[in-house]
Amino acid sequence: MKRFIVASIVTLLVVPGFGAGAGHCFNPADLQHLKKTLRCPGCDLSDAGLNGLNLSHARLVGANLTGANLSGANLGGVTLSNADLTRADLTGANLSAARLRRADLEGADISGAVLDHADLSGANLTHAKLCKTKGANAIMRGADLSGASLDSALLEHISLRGANLSSADFSHANITNADLSGANLSGANISGANLSGTTWQDGVSCKESSVGICKK
Repeated sequence: MKRFIVASIVTLLVVPGFGAGAGHCFNPADLQHLKKTLRCPGCDLSDAGLNGLNLSHARLVGANLTGANLSGANLGGVTLSNADLTRADLTGANLSAARLRRADLEGADISGAVLDHADLSGANLTHAKLCKTKGANAIMRGADLSGASLDSALLEHISLRGANLSSADFSHANITNADLSGANLSGANISGANLSGTTWQDGVSCKESSVGICKK
C-alpha cells in the first residue's frame, strides 16, 4: 500500500500540468475557433499572440487571457466579463463599449487604449498601466475612459495621469493610492469612492478617509 501511494505521488509530479513550475501555453484549437467564429467563452488563450486582430464584438466570457498580447487589437464591443486578463498587453487596443464586468486586469498594460463607454463594473485594475509616458514623468497620452462604468472597481495603485475620465462612473470604487493628476473628471461620479492617498487632479494628495471627495 505504501509503495502504491508513493508511486501515485511521483506520477502526479511528472504528468504535464501537475506540480510546481509546470509549463503552460494556450490551446491552439481555442485560438482557431475564436478566429473562425468570434465565440470562445471559457477558452484558454493565455500568452497567445492576438495583437492587431479584429475581434470586434467577440464573446470571450470567462476566458483565460493571462499574459496575452492584444496590443492594437480591435476589441470594440467585445464581451470579456469574468475574463482573466492579468498581465495582458492591451496597449493601443480599441475597447470602446467593451463589456469587462468583473474582469481581472491586474498588472495589465492598457496604455493608449480606448475604453470609452466600456463596462468595467467590479473589475480589478490594481497596478494596471493606463497611460504612456516619455522620460521620467512626461505624459504622452492618457487613457480614454470617458463615459465608462467603473462602479465598485478596484483601481488601487494605478496611474490615470492625463486620462479622459469625463462622465465616467466611479461610484463605490476603490481608488486608493492612485494617480489622477491632470485627469479630466468633468461630470464623473465619484460618490462613495475611496480616494485615500490618491493624487488628485491638481497634484495634491487626498487625505485618509477621503470618500466621495478628495480631502486636502
